[in-house]
Amino acid sequence: MGKYSLFALLAVGLSASFLLSGCVERKLTINTEPQGALIILNDEEIGTSPVTVSFEWYGDYWVRISKEGYESLNTHRLLKGPWYDNLPFDFFAQIISPDRIVDSYEWTFPLEPKKQISREELIQAAEKLKKDLR
Repeated sequence: MGKYSLFALLAVGLSASFLLSGCVERKLTINTEPQGALIILNDEEIGTSPVTVSFEWYGDYWVRISKEGYESLNTHRLLKGPWYDNLPFDFFAQIISPDRIVDSYEWTFPLEPKKQISREELIQAAEKLKKDLR
């Protein structure tokens, strides 16, 4: 077997191992209590709760939630990666391992009913604001 044949065989073997190797599938489910709220994740509308999306990176996510009759929610959450997503373990988990890894997370947000403000409270707040602006 020639030097080039051995090199070609090795290259084909490595390519096949990468193509047939495992991968990591990342999923995030966002739920609300009650369900049916509009979810915006990092300025992208992703659907109504409960909703599941795939994601590529771990870190800080901005979450906006709205539902008629409930207070809107503007917050952020930190999505921490698992131990095997750090060097050097990530190479084995994502490339070498023949198994498929499903990394699932779920966030649940309780929604508060919208507070009805009375006419008198609204007038008092307007008067206070007017006074503060002078």
